[in-house]
Amino acid sequence: MTDKKYKIKDIFYSIQGEGFNMGKPAIFIRFSGCNLWSGSEKDRENAVCKFCDTDFKGTDGENGGIYSPVYLLKKIIALSSNCKFLIFTGGEPLLQLDEHLLSYLNKHDYFMAVETNGTIKAPDHLDWITVSPKYGSELVQKSGNELKFVFPQTGFAPEQFQDLDFQHFFLQPKYDENLENNTSKSLEFCLKNPKWRLSLQTHKFLGIK
Repeated sequence: MTDKKYKIKDIFYSIQGEGFNMGKPAIFIRFSGCNLWSGSEKDRENAVCKFCDTDFKGTDGENGGIYSPVYLLKKIIALSSNCKFLIFTGGEPLLQLDEHLLSYLNKHDYFMAVETNGTIKAPDHLDWITVSPKYGSELVQKSGNELKFVFPQTGFAPEQFQDLDFQHFFLQPKYDENLENNTSKSLEFCLKNPKWRLSLQTHKFLGIK
C-alpha cells in the first residue's frame, strides 16, 4: 500500500540532546499518540507513564500532518539534504512505524533510529534501537543498542535491566520539580555502578528541541 498514511506531530532538524548519540545532528520525526498516556493532562494521574515531558498529541506541531512515505521523504529532504540520520520518536512511534515505511526510507540510505518504551516489538530495517522502560508496562523489546532508564521510578530499579541484550546502558534523571535531586542520585548511582552512564537532556539546557 504505497498510499499508507502516518499521523505525525512534529518533524524538525536539530541535534540529539541525550544518550549515546548526544550532539549528533538528526532529523526528528515525532509520531502522534502513545499507549502509556493519552497526552491530555486530565489523564496524567491515571496514566502508566505519568512523567512524560513531551507534547505528542495531534498533528498540529512543527511540520505536523498526515504523511505518506513519499511526502515524508520530501519533507525530510527539504529540512536537510545532507543529514542522513533519522530519529523516530513520540509518544510511542512503534504504534505506527512499520516495515512499509522503513523499507521505503531504507532505499535512500538513511541511518534510522527509534526511541521506544519497549512495549511493542521493533520491526526490521532499524539501525539503532533505544528502549526506555516504564513502570507498569510490559517490556517486549528486550534487546537493542541502548537502554535508557529514567531515574528514579517508583517500583523499578535499573538493576532489573542491566543483564538484557543492550550495548549501552544510560541513566537519565527524571525531568520534574525534583530534577536537581534526581540528577544527584543518578550521578551517585553511576559512580557506584560503572556499567551505567549518565545521560543529561542537553537540548533543554540549550533551549532547543
